[in-house]
Amino acid sequence: RDRTFISVLTWRAQVVRTAWRALFGSAAMIQSLFMVASSGEIVIEKHWREVTPRSVCDFFWDEANLHEDRRNVPPILFTGDVYLISVLRGDLFLIATVKEEYPPLLVIEFLHRVADIIHDYFGSVEENTLKENFSTVYQLLEEMMDNGFPLTTEPNALKAMIRPPSMISKIAEATIGASGVSETLPEGTVSNMPWRKTGVRYSQNEIYVDIIEEVDAIVDVNGQVVSSEVTGLVHCNSMLSGLPDLTLAFVDPDVIDDCSFHPCVRYNRYDRDRVVSFVPPDGMFELMCYRVRTHTHVAPPLYATPQLSYEIGPAGTVVAGRVSLLIGSKPSSSLKIPPRKGPIAVEEVVITMPFPKSVRTANLSASHGTILYDEATKVARWNLGTLPRDGQAQCTGSLVMSGPRPEESPPIEVFWKVPNATISGVAVASLQLVSETYRPYKGVRTLTRAGRYHVRTS
Repeated sequence: RDRTFISVLTWRAQVVRTAWRALFGSAAMIQSLFMVASSGEIVIEKHWREVTPRSVCDFFWDEANLHEDRRNVPPILFTGDVYLISVLRGDLFLIATVKEEYPPLLVIEFLHRVADIIHDYFGSVEENTLKENFSTVYQLLEEMMDNGFPLTTEPNALKAMIRPPSMISKIAEATIGASGVSETLPEGTVSNMPWRKTGVRYSQNEIYVDIIEEVDAIVDVNGQVVSSEVTGLVHCNSMLSGLPDLTLAFVDPDVIDDCSFHPCVRYNRYDRDRVVSFVPPDGMFELMCYRVRTHTHVAPPLYATPQLSYEIGPAGTVVAGRVSLLIGSKPSSSLKIPPRKGPIAVEEVVITMPFPKSVRTANLSASHGTILYDEATKVARWNLGTLPRDGQAQCTGSLVMSGPRPEESPPIEVFWKVPNATISGVAVASLQLVSETYRPYKGVRTLTRAGRYHVRTS
């Protein structure tokens, strides 16, 4: 049995390596992977081809320190010897090193998949989580990549080979040295559907579909939208028995553009009929993501009016300042809401206000919610909650400053959510199941939220 297990995996790895070499050549492969914490500490270090010196992380960190917002760090850097391709998840940077020409989007997608698998296994992507599960993380990286080429990245296939940690497994590992790696051949290893396990059975069959759209926008100090973009994703949670074959049809699919799909989707069917036909994985997965085709700027469901003034001292330097921020709901917006859902509610509103470095301290107060000011980072975070439907909320305060007048003020960032609404109007027209006799419960939700939503202060 062990010989069969090893021979099948070896054959599969050889097929994958041959395919990658045919596409990109033998030199095009990921050399190493580093996971770096917010302090600059290297938490995880994995090498597949050859050992990449840790000094490349020092080079990366020097570049990262040039950006106050870590999300603005360039995803591709060149040290002179290797390319550093990185993504930021939470407070962790995942950095892959590549020596030769290699598709950067493929590497970025692989790094995001690594972060998704870690979140799926341990519940979060954090420094402490990695330190508490070192051995499991290294086992996952060993299975997800072979000799620098992506190999097994489907959660179901990985869980069949490496069991997620539990309290019982940790006790067994500590007492008798039991391993979480399966000794049997995983189901579906050589199947044409590696994303789905065989023999899945549920007493109650259900599938839930979430349509989530994100608004990225830049708003000037007068409240006018300068630029905007809307992206969306369809997230599913499948608890269906057997081998279900699903067909998902949308209302007005023409507004959907630049789609990317989970491997379970039959792309030719979507290209021909504009319906999503797929055999779903078991559990939660991202079915597709897309960009919304819009002809005008998006009208957001709220407005934010910041005001920042300075007091000049006798020496010509700034000694004090005043800040005021007014935020409220707009009577009309680009959101599309089903007629039976009632008025919109803007929920989980959080405003992040960075101040210039010349600010020594700030005394802030808010009419709604709570506001906290971090002296170290010079950033105030106003947790407003749900916006008043018929009113507005205000934050005011005074600043103690020293130094020259700031040339410009950093923009504020606003996060918000509106349930039961979309910008595009995309909705599920039908979700049909074939190849099985049962009738599952189907649930559909929609949500619109802010992505990178910035409001200029000057």
